[in-house]
Amino acid sequence: MTARRDTLAALKGTLARLERGGLPSASPHFSLGPAGLDAALGGGLARAALHEVFAESPSHGPAATGFALSLGILAAPSAPVVWIRQRMLDQEFGRPYGHGIAALGLDPGRLVLVRAKDAEAALKATHDAARCGAVGVVIAEIWGAPKILDLTASRRLSMAAAESGVTVVATRTGAEPSASAAQSRWQVRGMASEAAEGGLPGLPAFLVTLLRHRAGIPPRDWPMEWDREHRRFRERTALPRRLDALPGDRTVAPQAPALPLRRAG
Repeated sequence: MTARRDTLAALKGTLARLERGGLPSASPHFSLGPAGLDAALGGGLARAALHEVFAESPSHGPAATGFALSLGILAAPSAPVVWIRQRMLDQEFGRPYGHGIAALGLDPGRLVLVRAKDAEAALKATHDAARCGAVGVVIAEIWGAPKILDLTASRRLSMAAAESGVTVVATRTGAEPSASAAQSRWQVRGMASEAAEGGLPGLPAFLVTLLRHRAGIPPRDWPMEWDREHRRFRERTALPRRLDALPGDRTVAPQAPALPLRRAG
């Protein structure tokens, strides 16, 4: 309990300092990039609203995180971003790495990272951050399907976002969608990148499915790439076939050596 109080107290202090700095007004919607996607969404996604991002399966949790961070970059190009992450996700996928965040297009200098002990602490911190009008985006990552994250909780987050003008992106791994007050709900699956010249890694790629939109927009899949240089999504021209998992007694053909990963902290 002491650690949770200390975390929330530190967050409140940071939010108070941000509020004194103020935040310029912004358009009520933000573009995702692809013209067809923006048109289907009626001009883009709404700011000052709650949006949900679900990983298709736990193995696609990092892809859901990357998609959520990209949405945060689009929704708040220069405003502070509060990223609230349940510690369970650090144990499963590793801690956030500053150079990787910068490579995605988000300046770590305007990122406030909160590591929450459990879902209750993460939800409380998310609600506090969503009420701060100086914040541009709150990204909340929660593991599993805790009972505390119910329809009532989503309504409270939606109301806080609407009152403060903050965009909230709730990212869920290891959970199935349920009733909520979110403006939109997405499912994300990681895709193989198209190799760049010289065999260098290509752009981060996602298969994104719109599951639900409060405006009644029908579900649809979009294969997309994240253009980190121009900070926008690009629609993939073709959807590669899905790859089935190999049985445990088989091996994968040799590939180019993977780039080393480093864990921060």
